[in-house]
Amino acid sequence: MNTTRELDDKDECLSVSMVVYRPDLKQLAQTLTSLTGAYDALRQTHPAVKLDVCMIDNGGLPDMTEVFADLKSRGAQCSVITGQGNVGYGRGHNLAIERAASRYHLVLNPDIDLDGQALIRAVEFFESHLQVGLLTPRIGDEDGHIQYLCRRYPTLLDLFVRGFLPARVRRFFARRLARYEMQDVINERDIVWDPPIVSGCFMLFRTSVLKKLSGFDPRYFLYFEDYDLSLRTHEVARVAYLPAVRVLHHGGGAARKGSAHIRMFVASAFKFFNRFGWKWL
Repeated sequence: MNTTRELDDKDECLSVSMVVYRPDLKQLAQTLTSLTGAYDALRQTHPAVKLDVCMIDNGGLPDMTEVFADLKSRGAQCSVITGQGNVGYGRGHNLAIERAASRYHLVLNPDIDLDGQALIRAVEFFESHLQVGLLTPRIGDEDGHIQYLCRRYPTLLDLFVRGFLPARVRRFFARRLARYEMQDVINERDIVWDPPIVSGCFMLFRTSVLKKLSGFDPRYFLYFEDYDLSLRTHEVARVAYLPAVRVLHHGGGAARKGSAHIRMFVASAFKFFNRFGWKWL
């Protein structure tokens, strides 16, 4: 494990961590290609910026030499943490967060495509809003529609309806779900300050804030670790939804991934509500 050096205010470094488990290699390569394009754009205005990409192999990752080639050709540092087994999502990211020596750190899923201007707009926003510690983007689906992944504090009913009921039944709860998903304030234009919960598929932090929080709570193996970290971030910094930063998300819900994921979802929900308080209806 590399030793983390002291952070320097003059550092112009963006670190990125990606946890993978038996990844879709085509999608993973696409994500890295989009990251390369966004990094190219960032270097146009921040030529000194360095990129450090760390991939955490929770299982099934092949040799990444060719996949990393474009990033390395730009001078990016690329590494893989492997051999620890499947330690879960949050604990996997923490392996990279612990060693990060950067100004900003991006928690990134391997099913995200970054818009070419995403990083430059995010960094410029951080530079002009020093109180912000966590930024969440406009997250779109493959049809171009917004995925409403900012959240108000959930109830058990919200989670059950959104995660497990078929679409034909969910429509009877449309108003309730719209409120939970903050559809009244999340849009294509407006910055939204301090959404309570943001998605872990793309969380861009000031690294100092993330380290102050000690990263993710490792007690969550999968699911709700981003809910937990979002709520804790509000204790030390502001959170901003910035629609000028745009990404495309190819992910899906727990109910569509089989019974094992449903069990993990329920177990993590229990830990989350035990920590932050139960809301039923």
